[in-house]
Amino acid sequence: MAIKSGFVSIVGKPNAGKSTLMNQLLGERLSIITDKPQTTRKKILGILSSDEYQIIFLDTPGILTPRYLLQEKMLEYVFDSVKDSDIILMLIDINADKSGEKFLEDESIRKILSHKSAKKILLINKIDLSNQPQVKQLIAKMESTKIFDGVIPISALTGHNIISVKQIIIENLPEHPKYYPDEQLTDQNERFYAAEIIREKIFQLFHDEVPYSTEVEIEDFKERSKGKDYILANIIVERDSQKPIIIGQNGESIKKMGKEARHAIEDFLQREVFLELRVKVREKWRSDPTLLKKFGYITSSKETGSQDE
Repeated sequence: MAIKSGFVSIVGKPNAGKSTLMNQLLGERLSIITDKPQTTRKKILGILSSDEYQIIFLDTPGILTPRYLLQEKMLEYVFDSVKDSDIILMLIDINADKSGEKFLEDESIRKILSHKSAKKILLINKIDLSNQPQVKQLIAKMESTKIFDGVIPISALTGHNIISVKQIIIENLPEHPKYYPDEQLTDQNERFYAAEIIREKIFQLFHDEVPYSTEVEIEDFKERSKGKDYILANIIVERDSQKPIIIGQNGESIKKMGKEARHAIEDFLQREVFLELRVKVREKWRSDPTLLKKFGYITSSKETGSQDE
């Protein structure tokens, strides 16, 4: 039997359920999840392997109209992922867009739909929060466009129809040797996921603009044969006024966040760690090409200058 392998991009608007879907498909918790939009900032790669196939999933940031340079780079991640994909899973939150009009009229969505070679599967998500007539109506409307190679109603949260999603992916995968060893789950290192877990806790524990103004930088990560691993993480904020919010009165907020992040990192790494957190101010880092390059959002040296929000 020929081996089938390919790249599958998961795209959609912010909070459509992309990260929850990828974690369901993988059976592993790779992408961080919060109830706030724009949690995912970078492309997260997850690998699902069997004897017959290998699916390389790409969880991407939510599609939006960029307001500053960081969001421009996030949108570029989406287009770069789609460009090389064999299959595109497009998510629509039926409760946020019952008619599908906002989805179909979005300029970035239309650009992705114009991709000639990739198979396009539309997943109508969060049907557990909707009613059956609405779901049927949206399915019929999307099928009538003749744009998609399949339309499947799902609940990424409950796992409803996830098996059907896997089946249609496998059916549409090209014949190709595996790209990665069977035991490999992702292409990112442990430092990356430690930073993501800390950032997840920031999104869960803080409100308003603070989570969006923060970045996490792992300054030191020491694996120890005896004793706990050591992780030193810098929490970057944009304004002096945000620093005391993260720290909290008598350091209570950062202690709580550190404790929750440490437990989550230990669950992920399956070993004990000592986590040290520091808070640093880097003004308007989201619009600063130099800092965005340092944090891994810009890989090209062509980006110069600075943009204010």
